[in-house]
Formats: sequence, structure tokens, C-alpha cells
Amino acid sequence: MSSRLVDHEVIPDNEVNDEGDFVHFALLADSELINYEIALTEKVWKDVMIEELDAINRNHTWELTKLPTNKKAIDMKWVFKLKLKPNGEISKHKTRLVARGFMQKAGIDYFEVYALVA
Repeated sequence: MSSRLVDHEVIPDNEVNDEGDFVHFALLADSELINYEIALTEKVWKDVMIEELDAINRNHTWELTKLPTNKKAIDMKWVFKLKLKPNGEISKHKTRLVARGFMQKAGIDYFEVYALVA
């Protein structure tokens, strides 16, 4: 058992309650941010957000252009993750800026698909 779980009740992932339902627990559910506005108030998260934007610019991942008439911009979302050491201590704060392209509709928002194959 991991040393970070020593003070916790550990239940097997196949535990079944009295009603016959599987028991699921969300460990660390509230330890990672889901809101970028909160992240901007904490220096460590703000710093990794700036690092991510710098990496996007350095790698020429995207280019700011004027949006064509009658087209919608692709929404973006910040994703925050905590990387933990085996003892449960935080080893790294990590964030990614991701496009929410799944909201586009073929034939309306785009007409061609390009997938890079290595």
C-alpha cells in the first residue's frame, strides 16, 4: 500500500455494497482546478499557464488570424493536473490549453479534415 494512503480506509475497486452496487470513490476530486479564474489567483498555476503559452508561441503551434465571416471561433479550455510523488506530495503542477474542436459540425464549421500521420 502507498504511504500516502496509510491514514485512509482503503476499499478494493471491486467492492459491492449491500444493494449489490459497485462502490466508487473519487480520490483527489477537489485537488485539481477546473476553473482558470481561480488558477489566475494562485502564483504557481499562473506561472505554469504562462509556460504553456510560451511553449505554444515557441513551437508555432498556432497563429492568430482574422476569423472569416459567418464562422465561429473554436472554444479553448485550460486543463489542470497535479503530478504526485509516490508519497503523495506534489511534484509538479501541469496545465494545457486545449481546443474544444468537438463542438464543430462537418459541412458547417469545416469542409476538410487533415490528420498528420507519422
